[in-house]
Amino acid sequence: MATFPFCMVDVFPSDVAFSGNPLAVVLDAEGLSTAQMAAFSAWTNLSECTFVLPPTDPGADYRVRIFSLTAELPFAGHPTLGTARAWLDAGGVPLAPGRAVQECGVGLVPVRIDDQELAFAAPPLVRSGAVDDADLADALAILGVKESEVVESRWVDNGPGWLGVLLSSADAVLALDPDLAARAGQRSIGAVGLHDEDSEAHAAIEVRGFFNDGGGPLREDPVTGSLNASIAQWLTATGRLSAPYVARQGTMLGRDGRVRVTEGDGDLWIGGNVVARVSGNVDL
Repeated sequence: MATFPFCMVDVFPSDVAFSGNPLAVVLDAEGLSTAQMAAFSAWTNLSECTFVLPPTDPGADYRVRIFSLTAELPFAGHPTLGTARAWLDAGGVPLAPGRAVQECGVGLVPVRIDDQELAFAAPPLVRSGAVDDADLADALAILGVKESEVVESRWVDNGPGWLGVLLSSADAVLALDPDLAARAGQRSIGAVGLHDEDSEAHAAIEVRGFFNDGGGPLREDPVTGSLNASIAQWLTATGRLSAPYVARQGTMLGRDGRVRVTEGDGDLWIGGNVVARVSGNVDL
């Protein structure tokens, strides 16, 4: 075994500690095999675990490999921000002041740095457009809603396979009682509904993400950066929302995540608080 620097990061929390999505980060991970990375990620039992490596692209500050419980992912949002926080806290110095560049499976992803708040530029979608009847029927069967309750559906896949479903309201999203074990082969599903302007949630939309990495049944993710990125691209392009706005996610899991969506430099930026909670070493 060898010893590696390690930390756990709270991504997208509200003002309450431990209300976001936790991430495990292994730094200076050279020498670890894919099998070792996958085994440790599964052992943490967190949504994702990341491993920081030297970049291979001269435009990147560092490279990251992202693992879920059962698979390696080309991109994921909260691991992107959590990894950036861990790298910065470990003494990483970006090539460009105020902005780190991550190399991952989808290429280079810029991360804007503003004290404890970090934000990534929403990456291009790898699949978009209309959802066919069979895929939509499967998704709605899992969510337990009728097609008449759906305002719009669309593929909003930026890597994890998101199928987006816009429901009539935030309350409709919160009321979902999905059958996550019904169809293990279903792609990931993102549900979103708009809050009323005077909502006590202090957010424009309510989001729930049901993620399938191909290794088993769907599971609900607390606060999902990739899904919020693709939802932002979808709803701003169709005129249902305009940046800046705040999304809430995690309520049904006892969390209180807040994702802030802003616009700048021709991109939508997906950000929020990112705070390291645990640091030390791990033997792998």
